[in-house]
Amino acid sequence: NLMRLMSTKNIYFIPFGQDDPVKKPNSLVARMESLLETVKASIEGKQLQPVLVEKYRDLQ
Repeated sequence: NLMRLMSTKNIYFIPFGQDDPVKKPNSLVARMESLLETVKASIEGKQLQPVLVEKYRDLQ
């Protein structure tokens, strides 16, 4: 389960959100342009914030 992973120590997530909440309400996609920034933060033991983003709005 995703929430269990999110609370696990040393597991870091690229920010993610719904890509199309109307047509695909159960679909989540990562904001891959944040990969490098996420890796840098994880090396410091930090989770890039916010983890949940409004991906759909980014695509419009």
